[in-house]
Amino acid sequence: MESLPNSRTEPDGSPVIRVLSYNIRSMRDDTNALARVISACTPDLVLLQEAPRFFRWRKKLARLARAANLVILTGGATAAGPAILCNLRATVERTQDVLLPLTPGLHRRGFATAVVRFGGARLGVLSCHLSLQKDERHEQGGMLLDRLAALGVEHAVAGGDLNERPGGRTFRRMADDLQDCWATAPWGSEYTSTPTDPHQRIDAIFATKGVEVLGCGVPVGHPGITRADLRAATDHLPVLAALRIPVS
Repeated sequence: MESLPNSRTEPDGSPVIRVLSYNIRSMRDDTNALARVISACTPDLVLLQEAPRFFRWRKKLARLARAANLVILTGGATAAGPAILCNLRATVERTQDVLLPLTPGLHRRGFATAVVRFGGARLGVLSCHLSLQKDERHEQGGMLLDRLAALGVEHAVAGGDLNERPGGRTFRRMADDLQDCWATAPWGSEYTSTPTDPHQRIDAIFATKGVEVLGCGVPVGHPGITRADLRAATDHLPVLAALRIPVS
């Protein structure tokens, strides 16, 4: 497998960053395997779904971040599950956790959002976990696009568990406005569910049109990542992207 570009700063000052999106199932599986997978991807940003939300959730999330040589940026229980981790390369401008309207009988959903800087480049960031119910999911897709626009930055990245395949109307709605990073520059493997039988792509990373996608996909075969760890870590496979962000 061709290697994914490493994080770096280009001669013109534009940063190349690695972004990882990963549903971690409340860390109910092998957290050592999970930390190894995240660490091997050497991400600058990690967009988590199903981060711990209940008893001592902050301590659990901090333990994962520390094991992967990262820090907590925002999210967790305060965003109903989505969270963002980052490395010390990122300078944080602001964060906001957003709870979405609650449909009776369905799970509460939310967005973890932030604006960060890598050198001279500003980037909006959003982690999401959309509804299992198709009409609510479609509404949430629209809210996601509105929220990205409201961050007030030219370039942004969003990622998460969409609970929908690329042919679905919510996925298509997002891919019409944003770049579906896997479709733009496929790398690694495509399917994210399930680790034992990968047969569908329901997790994705999207970027605004001005961001250059250098590669995106499931890091199967990536140095330091074993199939045993991917199966043990959680019930989804991660998505890793390398992006070049223009200097603002």
